[in-house]
Amino acid sequence: MTSAPAAARKGTTPETASRSSLAAAGLAGGSAATVTAGPQTISDRRRLAWLAALAAALVLIFLLSLAVGARSIPLPTVVDALLSFDPTNGDHAVVASRIVRTVAGLVVGLSLGLAGTSMQGVARNPLADPGILGVNAGASLAVVAGIFFFGAASVSSYLWFAFIGSAVAAVVVYSVASLGRSGATPVKLALAGAAMAAGMGSLMSAMLVTSQNSLDLFRSWQVGALAGKSWESVLAVVPFVVVGALILVSSGRLLNTLALGDDMARGLGQRPGLGRAISALGIVLLCGSATALAGPIGFIGLVVPHLLRGLVGSDYRWLLPLSLLAAPSVLLLADVLGRVVLLPGEVPAGIVAALIGAPVFIAVVRRGKRAEL
Repeated sequence: MTSAPAAARKGTTPETASRSSLAAAGLAGGSAATVTAGPQTISDRRRLAWLAALAAALVLIFLLSLAVGARSIPLPTVVDALLSFDPTNGDHAVVASRIVRTVAGLVVGLSLGLAGTSMQGVARNPLADPGILGVNAGASLAVVAGIFFFGAASVSSYLWFAFIGSAVAAVVVYSVASLGRSGATPVKLALAGAAMAAGMGSLMSAMLVTSQNSLDLFRSWQVGALAGKSWESVLAVVPFVVVGALILVSSGRLLNTLALGDDMARGLGQRPGLGRAISALGIVLLCGSATALAGPIGFIGLVVPHLLRGLVGSDYRWLLPLSLLAAPSVLLLADVLGRVVLLPGEVPAGIVAALIGAPVFIAVVRRGKRAEL
C-alpha cells in the first residue's frame, strides 16, 4: 500500500494550506476576526487592545517630552499649559518652547516607522530599512550636494534634494539587486543597499573635506537631532508626510498579497509592479521628509516593525497603523533620554535611537521573536 503524502499525514491538504495563506493575508472569505501567525492565532480584539495601549503610551510620552529637560515641569502644569496657556507663567513658556520639538519628533517618527514597515513588505526583506537599503544615504548625499553646490541652508531647501536623493537611491538599489535570474531577492537588496550607502558615504566625505562651510552646516544636521527646529521647518514637510502616510496606510492589503509571492498576488487580481511603484512613492516622500527635517536617523524603521510582529502578527493592515503610533513613541522617548543623560548638555535623538535600537534588535533576533514576513 502506498503511503499518504506528507501533507496528508500532517492533516494538511494543498487546499487547506492555500486557504491558510489567504487567511493570513486577510483575503479569504468569511470572518476575518482572527489571523494565523506562526503557532498561535491572534484575534482582532488583541490587536485593538495593543492599538489602544500604544495610543495611550504616545500621549504619555508626548507629555513627557514637554515636561522633561534642563528645566523639568510637573505633568499637571504641562496639561494646564496646553489647556489654558498663560504667557506670563514661566513654566507655561517653557512648555510652549518644547512643543515644536515634540511635534517634529512625531512627524519624523511616524515617517520612519511607516517607511520601514512598508519597505519590509515591498522588498519581502526583514532587514529592509531606510538606512540599510541606502535610501537615507541617498537623501543625505543629495542634501550635502545641495549645501556644497547651491548653498542650501534650510529644511525647505533640503527637502527637494532629499526627495531626489531618496528616489534615485531606491531606483538604483532595486535595479542593481534585480540583475540576474533570481531578481531582487532579500539578500541582494541588502547587499546592494549596503554597497550604495558605502559609496555615497565616500562621496559625501569628498565634498565635505573640501568645504568648511558645508562641513559646519552638515555637522549640525547629520547627527539626527530634534532640537532647534522651527514651525516653518515642520510645516514645510507636513504636506508630503500626510500624502506619503495616506499612500502607505492604505497599502496593507497589497503588502499582505505581496508576502505570498508575485504569482499568488497576480492570481488574486493585484498588480505587483504597480503596487510596488505606488508604495515606493510613499516611502520616498516619508524618507525624504524625515531626513530633510531631522537628518538621517537609523534603527527606528528597522526595530519597530519587528517588535510589533511579535505582538500582533504579520498582517500589514494592522502593522502599518500600529507603527504609526509606536515609532514616534520610540523616537520621542529617545529624545527625552538624550536630554537628561548628560545634563546640562544633550545627546541627539538619532544617537540615542541607535544606542537603544541596536541591542533591542539583536535581542529580538536571538530570542527568535521575529515573525515571518
